Amino acid sequence: MVDSRTCSAVQGFRLLFLALALGSMVGQLTWAGELPGPKRLWHTILSPPPVAQLPTPKKPWMLRDREIELDLSLLAALKDAGARPLPRIVIELFDNATPELDVSSTVSRINDTAVIRGTFMPPVHGDFTFVITGNLLIGTIQIGPRIYKTDHIGNGRLRLVELDPDKMPRD
Repeated sequence: MVDSRTCSAVQGFRLLFLALALGSMVGQLTWAGELPGPKRLWHTILSPPPVAQLPTPKKPWMLRDREIELDLSLLAALKDAGARPLPRIVIELFDNATPELDVSSTVSRINDTAVIRGTFMPPVHGDFTFVITGNLLIGTIQIGPRIYKTDHIGNGRLRLVELDPDKMPRD
């Protein structure tokens, strides 16, 4: 025969176990429902590798520049028109500005090239066009009056440049 205190203890243990199990499931649902933070399409290379050739002189329409390195997994997802929905993607500009991309068009070509166009998520007003070939991204970004571009500087290395539109040569 089982006494009433044992039944109460077992009943209490079951309730505690049930509460812990439910709490764990609710916690996992909460974690699953949270949106992951945005990922950076590129980041600044703090100390670029030394180059055997002389640096190219800075042109008068270049306000500032720095070398960047692409996140190749994000680049592949961005290039693949079928890889939707995309994760949240930001780009790292100057002065700690990190606008979030809102991709509106991806045109993939058979030769491993894609053209990506879009705007930025509010409150940023601007647009971008990127051409991705292999592991290179060449693009133009306009945010308000500011213009940026990415350049291939050799051996798969890229740089981000802010341009002065008033000093740019006219076509």
